[in-house]
Amino acid sequence: MQISVKDTHSATLYKLLTGLVIPRPIGWISTVDENGVNNLAPFSFFNVVGEDPPHVMFSTVRTGNKNKDTLNNVLNNKQFVVNLVTEDLVEQVNKTSEMVDSQIDEFQLAHLTPISSEMIKPMRVQEAKAHFECEMVHHYFLEDHTNGGACIVIGKVLMMHVADEILMENYRINLDTYKPVARLAGSNYSKMGEIFSIKRKV
Repeated sequence: MQISVKDTHSATLYKLLTGLVIPRPIGWISTVDENGVNNLAPFSFFNVVGEDPPHVMFSTVRTGNKNKDTLNNVLNNKQFVVNLVTEDLVEQVNKTSEMVDSQIDEFQLAHLTPISSEMIKPMRVQEAKAHFECEMVHHYFLEDHTNGGACIVIGKVLMMHVADEILMENYRINLDTYKPVARLAGSNYSKMGEIFSIKRKV
């Protein structure tokens, strides 16, 4: 089957993209508004985009041409934390995906513990095993959309926090103790499956 993007409804395209591009890491993004209200929400359009210096990106949809609280907060103060998602946190992650009023603190909603960052104002999720403190360096609104589009945010990582329990020698990550979770389509998530290695020619 060949699918012409311009002739296909955005909801169908979303199903195809999220069903085919899998698994996707989850960026659990915490921000804060001008009144000090915490915001926490998961984004599966998320990834690392460089290491020298380290940068990450996430994309947030704009359903009905409206910004999500996360985007408004980042555009306002240019700061956000990426909290990494693990198996023991999926219920809380799902809870923070709910559409609630901007004055609701999702840390309280999901019974999570906010802890201070070192270099920025947004709080970190204490229960997460790793966090990236980030400063927005660029954002881009997708053009030619039909239902609000999306905004891509790129952030420079200023500080990393990694739990000792998941660190091994030479800064390698112990996947058995880390237990990351990835996003699939619909209501589906995935754990780490079979791992295999293929050496690259130098």
